[in-house]
Amino acid sequence: MDNIVFLIFRRMRAPLLALLVTYAVTMAGLVVIPGEDAAGNPVHLGFFQALYFISYTATTIGYGEIPHAFTGAQRIWVTFCIYATVIVWLYSIGSLIALLQDKTLQRAMQERRFGRRVRNIPDPFYLICGYGQTGSGLVRALTDRGQRAVVLDSSAERVSLLKLESLREYVPALRADVRHPDSLLLAGLRRPNCRGVLALTSDNDVNLRIALAAKLLHPGATVICRADSHPVEANMASFGTDHIYDPFDTFALYFATALQAPCLTLLSDWLGELRGSALQEPAHPPPYGLWVICGYGRFGKALYNHLKQQDIELVVIEAHPERTGKPDCTLVHGPGTEADTLEQAEIHRAVGVIAGTDNDANNLSIVMTAKALNPGLFTVLRENQLMNRELFDAVDADIIMHPSLIVAHRIRMLLGTPLLTEFVHDARFESDAWACELIDRVAALVHDRVPDVWQVRIDAEDAYALMRRRHDEPLPKIEDLLRDPRDRGCKLPAIVLMRSREDGRTLLPDSSDRLRKGDELLFCGRSGARSSMLWTLQNIHALTYVLHGASPPRGIVWEWLLRLRHRRREARDGAATSSEQPSREAPVDGDDGA
Repeated sequence: MDNIVFLIFRRMRAPLLALLVTYAVTMAGLVVIPGEDAAGNPVHLGFFQALYFISYTATTIGYGEIPHAFTGAQRIWVTFCIYATVIVWLYSIGSLIALLQDKTLQRAMQERRFGRRVRNIPDPFYLICGYGQTGSGLVRALTDRGQRAVVLDSSAERVSLLKLESLREYVPALRADVRHPDSLLLAGLRRPNCRGVLALTSDNDVNLRIALAAKLLHPGATVICRADSHPVEANMASFGTDHIYDPFDTFALYFATALQAPCLTLLSDWLGELRGSALQEPAHPPPYGLWVICGYGRFGKALYNHLKQQDIELVVIEAHPERTGKPDCTLVHGPGTEADTLEQAEIHRAVGVIAGTDNDANNLSIVMTAKALNPGLFTVLRENQLMNRELFDAVDADIIMHPSLIVAHRIRMLLGTPLLTEFVHDARFESDAWACELIDRVAALVHDRVPDVWQVRIDAEDAYALMRRRHDEPLPKIEDLLRDPRDRGCKLPAIVLMRSREDGRTLLPDSSDRLRKGDELLFCGRSGARSSMLWTLQNIHALTYVLHGASPPRGIVWEWLLRLRHRRREARDGAATSSEQPSREAPVDGDDGA
């Protein structure tokens, strides 16, 4: 606010001084120049009368001459006053309009409004730096779950696009240089309800600066960064960045897992999809045979390193090997978009091709040319820009990889259901047969839609009813939470995926295990099972019915009637007891001496 006031006074200093001097001179002239009353006696205007007359004269209202008709000298002076004040007002109004159009003032006012809106957010929020393809998808996912977000981006166009989005929650956004700590502080970095900072720009150095500033200015906030360079990742990890996501390494690990354990990959896809999405068909990339990688940049190197560990035969096609380096396998020099280059890579005997350059047009050309030469190829296509989605869908590739969507997907899982990230990590150490069996169980529950995934913590917030139970009553079993609160004889269409407690995590725990305070449980199931389970956990009457098959009366009236009935029953039982006792008889004469 101080900056705005200072800017206004600095820019309007000359117009205000001109108005002040003009009014002072014109008023002084009216006071000094004598007039005449009706009798011809000389009179002088007072300062208030002069101010009143100049005020309506300068604004061209013109009520007339007061308090008496002016003399010729006064009218000559008033003529000068009219022209002088009108010119000064035009100059002042023009300066004011120019000030309102000044970009510096508009910027200061935008920052002031933005800072006020951030301060008025009562709920926990995430500060998202970068509203590109990753940030936009993540903001929509957060707001769909009712979580709050604040956005900073260096592009005015992207900030304007955010304002046009129809989101469930209002998202304050500001165009700012996120490299400057002042911008982060204005966006609420140090506020206690700032739960985390997400550095999602396409520049590794900018993300590094954001992470460093966040850790120094708000050590308690969770810092999540995107990085596609191993040295930058190591630098981020050195000062305690909580989560670092490399889209290329993430997809390379995903693809390598899909080669050896397709059910594990499909399970991860199902559990991580947006609610209401259709179930995906499993992709089965050939685990044996020749694979052709087109492009040996960051993406190609990540795939090469993971696939090489599985002893898969590889051929790399690279147009500029002098810049990217050369792999320890067959290298074909060329763009990969031409049939000659693909034939040199023996595309006819290959089982799959990976188009992984940073040019979408080249990737589309590679896949189309390769499929023309070998129609049975398994194709993996890298998509760099979401605006080309229709073109990529038309190619009908088996797997489409988009770096930004991969990062957004992983972060959405982490922020929405942290236990799901841990479950996916631990599930990689299980066999593919274990995953296939679990997929069959999930598919039998949800049919053609992806399952809802939710987590529950056994505490006063997530399980209020459980914490209000009698102290002598033990906590229920997991299977009790899976009972339908409308009909306890029916089971909810849900599966407990994981239990986390102090002594470790357990995948697919036994439903007969008894709960403990502080347990965290991960469930998946059909839409509606979550709300039914939360009803049991939060409503003491629903919990009582689920556990014991009966529910106590609800409401003040019913409780009063129950207490009244209990008192009447006690009174009736007491009267019956007293009537059944034998009466004492008086002793008969002579009995005492018997």
